[in-house]
Amino acid sequence: MKQRRPSPGRKPAGTKADGGAAGRRVTLARALSKLGYCSRTQAERLIAEGRVSVGGRRTTDLSHWVDIDRDRIAVDDTPVAAETKTYLMLNKPRGLVTTRDDPEGRPTVFECLGAVDARFLSPVGRLDKASEGLLLFTNDTVLAQRLLDPATHLGKVYHVQVRGLFGEAMTQRMMDGVTEGGEVLKATHVRGLRSGDKNSWIEVELQEGRNRQIRRMLDALGFECLRLVRVSIGEISLGDLPKGASRSLTDKEIQYLRRRTGL
Repeated sequence: MKQRRPSPGRKPAGTKADGGAAGRRVTLARALSKLGYCSRTQAERLIAEGRVSVGGRRTTDLSHWVDIDRDRIAVDDTPVAAETKTYLMLNKPRGLVTTRDDPEGRPTVFECLGAVDARFLSPVGRLDKASEGLLLFTNDTVLAQRLLDPATHLGKVYHVQVRGLFGEAMTQRMMDGVTEGGEVLKATHVRGLRSGDKNSWIEVELQEGRNRQIRRMLDALGFECLRLVRVSIGEISLGDLPKGASRSLTDKEIQYLRRRTGL
């Protein structure tokens, strides 16, 4: 029997795109992403190229809906099965961009995962090229989306070196809010760590995670950011992981993230 498909932009009645209680029906691109095969953008490219089939029939319809548990999905005639969920942390070195493929040919964070099968892994959020520290990777797209949702209120802590003496007045201004680029940027918590004759180290906690937020705040306050290192995400700590090295998250860390995000 030929499967009925809704018109583009509409979900079939009685379904939920997130695979909730009403069923596991999602768009084909989202199905490939949820199965851990590739990102949704990569999936859309594969579909448009005619390389994806459902139930033995190829489709280029990006609005095609499938049952992720029942439909036979294949790429280049190879069946796609749910990948074993993988969760990693990386101590990102400075100078790498947080992407898989960079059009400018710059080195990427995936070069640090050479010993890991990272074909289906994606970074959870980003650290800019000049920033360092804790970066999570996973093929669990549901958890990744929850971690990136501001409603989760999962704090991220950074150790930041600035040029000059950074006193209590400045820490309070960062918590009260700094206007930059038409936005009011706030830190959840700021405290001094140590100071020398020319530089200071401060600890900054964020929950918003807007683009280059800490650097923009410091620039608006007249301070140059010399180093920026993310040291923790919630209770997940970078610890003594060497720069450029990665490790699997422990079961305890994975369960913490799932519990913290309501999974």
